[in-house]
Amino acid sequence: MRFKNIHPLVTLVYNSAISYPAPINLTYMWNFGIYALVCLAIQIVTGIALAMHYTPHVDLAMLSVEHICRDVNYGWLLRYAHATGASMFFIVVYIHTLRGIYYGSFMYPRKALWTVGVALLFLMIVTAFLGYVLPWGQMSFWGATVITNLFSAIPVVGGNIVTWLWGGFSVDNATLNRFFSLHYFMPFVITALVGIHLILLHGSFSNNPLGVGFRNEGGIPFHPYYVVKDLHGVILFLAFFAIFLFFMPNVLGHPDNYIPANPLVTPPHIVPEWYLLPFYAILRSIPDKLFGVFALAAAIVSLFLIPLLHKPEVRSMVFRPLSRALFWFFVFTCILLGVIGAKPVEYPYYTIGQISSITYFAYFFILAPIIIEIEYLFFETHTDDKGTLVYGVKLN
Repeated sequence: MRFKNIHPLVTLVYNSAISYPAPINLTYMWNFGIYALVCLAIQIVTGIALAMHYTPHVDLAMLSVEHICRDVNYGWLLRYAHATGASMFFIVVYIHTLRGIYYGSFMYPRKALWTVGVALLFLMIVTAFLGYVLPWGQMSFWGATVITNLFSAIPVVGGNIVTWLWGGFSVDNATLNRFFSLHYFMPFVITALVGIHLILLHGSFSNNPLGVGFRNEGGIPFHPYYVVKDLHGVILFLAFFAIFLFFMPNVLGHPDNYIPANPLVTPPHIVPEWYLLPFYAILRSIPDKLFGVFALAAAIVSLFLIPLLHKPEVRSMVFRPLSRALFWFFVFTCILLGVIGAKPVEYPYYTIGQISSITYFAYFFILAPIIIEIEYLFFETHTDDKGTLVYGVKLN
């Protein structure tokens, strides 16, 4: 179908969501991109509605949150959809990222696509941290105090950065106002990056479970095949979302954040939200403050460097059993870091956290490159009589 004398926007939508050629073998693991878009839309809509009633003042912030839940029509739904939606967003994006690693979506011609995707994850982490501060509970206040103080470890300019973030000489009303402004602004930056992400995706076309490239004529139209598949997946995802939203909206949060912030009372154990716990565990595993901050930043930078560090001959781990086993070990390490991040800094959790942190970085810089090289030396790929890609041991 060709459009003549039709608005370019209509043509863009048609080429992107209807006639866009997609591989014929995409699984439901490729649905997580649309789930992320749904989560982003929910966060923006509920966030704008909540901002109409929220008061960014240290004496009124928690009261305004309670006012939203108790007095605003369906305010409880808005508040819990926003808070639970953040957790759903991270679940989706973490799985989406791991799927990209497993199937080699970071390799040429999708290096730029991968880089923008990791940048989106970083901005999500920043936005989530800013949002966690807004209710101004005990965890909000002390989380902001601990994290912003980390910048003081930066030589020369660290103190000035902390003062700028605080808007003064302590975490106070100016800090809350700044965090609220940035939290409101960041989702629109994320939306712009999502647009770039989609443009890059349509320029390089979707990866697939086999990791085998295809020409435009080798795919099938996105509509109706994958539109229906995405719709089915979205319905199932929203059902999963609804279970947490309506039956256990606080299970993913910390109860201490319902206690008003008190600068004179330090909680016995300061923890961020669950989706930041792996990075928090890496930060705590290093006793030196500066090197801890460096390790925290390196945990994200490592994801950016994957296209430069991992260069397998075969894209998908479906055909690389050693890399596949190592990948699941890496997933286990990330989960273990999340568990350790919620534990107090004492034996044996501290030691386990240090070992897991070393393993996390070793995967990117040592283990995965070595395994890829072993697979290159001892395994080979070939096509059988039916044209199927086969992976086997080299005989010579």
